Amino acid sequence: MRIVIGSDHAGFPLKATIIEYIKSLGHDVHDAGSYDPNPVDFPDIAKTVTSSIIAGKAERGLMVCGTGVGASIAANKVKGIRAAVCHDVHSAHQSVEHDDVNVMCIGAQIVGAWLAKDLVTAYLAAEFSTDEDFRRRVRKLAEMDGER
Repeated sequence: MRIVIGSDHAGFPLKATIIEYIKSLGHDVHDAGSYDPNPVDFPDIAKTVTSSIIAGKAERGLMVCGTGVGASIAANKVKGIRAAVCHDVHSAHQSVEHDDVNVMCIGAQIVGAWLAKDLVTAYLAAEFSTDEDFRRRVRKLAEMDGER
């Protein structure tokens, strides 16, 4: 799978660990920045991450910031993106299975490297359910987004 990942300065150290872990799972990873620990605005990184997904250059994205909240808000501003903050394994897989989430946001100040790896594993292994209830709900989200 092709994955795009981005972080602000608060998420920068954890992002490096996550990138190496994703590569070890056999996925292709594109680092959308930031590229150093200097302050950067998460909306700028979110634009880069989400544009890769919308353009079809990546199937899924990851954002790492302090809490994951700002990254999620920014990513969800983009039509066609469904982003969720995930700090537990259940949410990491269920957000994809039930809500077809395409950007998982992690808070580097909330989770450590070991939990981040578990979250990534669950997120990347999950597939959107074929259950019509979930499909109908996601279609309604797309309608709210003005996609259809």
